[in-house]
Amino acid sequence: MKDPQVKALVTEVLPDQLFRVKLQDDRKIVCYLAGKLKMHHIRCQAGDTVSVVLSPDGNKGRIVYRG
Repeated sequence: MKDPQVKALVTEVLPDQLFRVKLQDDRKIVCYLAGKLKMHHIRCQAGDTVSVVLSPDGNKGRIVYRG
C-alpha cells in the first residue's frame, strides 16, 4: 500500500536538512528529505511546493517530491 501524500509549502529552511512546511490545512510541521532527494542532492528552498508523507502521529513528515 502506498503512503498518502499531502501537498505543502516550504516556509523555512532549518539546519541539518530539516524544513518547516505549511500543510494545506494550515498546520505547520517539521519535515526531512527522503532518501532519493538526499542521495541526488536535490535542494529545497523556502517557497517550494512539495509532497509530504506524514508520520502516523502527524507531527512530522518526509518530503518525497519537489515540484
